[in-house]
Amino acid sequence: MSLTYFKRYQMELDLQFFDIPSPELSPGYRFVPWSEADLDKHADIKYQSFCNEIDANVFSCFRELEGCQRLLREITSRNNFLPDATWLLVYDCPQSETPTTVGTIQALVDVQQRGAIQNIGIHPAHRDQGLGSSLLFKSLAFIKARGLQRVILEVTSQNVGALRLYKRLGFRIIKTVYKPSPIITY
Repeated sequence: MSLTYFKRYQMELDLQFFDIPSPELSPGYRFVPWSEADLDKHADIKYQSFCNEIDANVFSCFRELEGCQRLLREITSRNNFLPDATWLLVYDCPQSETPTTVGTIQALVDVQQRGAIQNIGIHPAHRDQGLGSSLLFKSLAFIKARGLQRVILEVTSQNVGALRLYKRLGFRIIKTVYKPSPIITY
């Protein structure tokens, strides 16, 4: 089996010196706190957010809904899972009685007692509206309220939009890692 390597940055934000803005959402959007009953909604929007993105080549679980469901069960069953920093973002479309799930974020506490953002996913049709920033701010507020002073996340270097967002918010690169991934041939 042939492998390729994806360059990823581990980034950190010092919450002691970061004033977390209040999340602002456009009309119709709202946050939904973590609930075990919503695990499949988190998995579904994670799949929709990542299945056609570079990270689906880095993490095979993003290529299939079932993989995202397994990942969510793994994250949420850990004893270091932060349910109060884990959110869905939904859109209440005026033309529909059923809200549409458009975003997700999950967080853990790592071994160094830092908040660890696992994934921020926004449905492609709802990007470029500041929703990713708002989800991140919502999660960061709860991480900081728990007394954690730093937060980390990882981003694939080719994900230019996310990298630009994290740098703009004050995250700094603390480590570069290379993630091996099998080369997919069809």
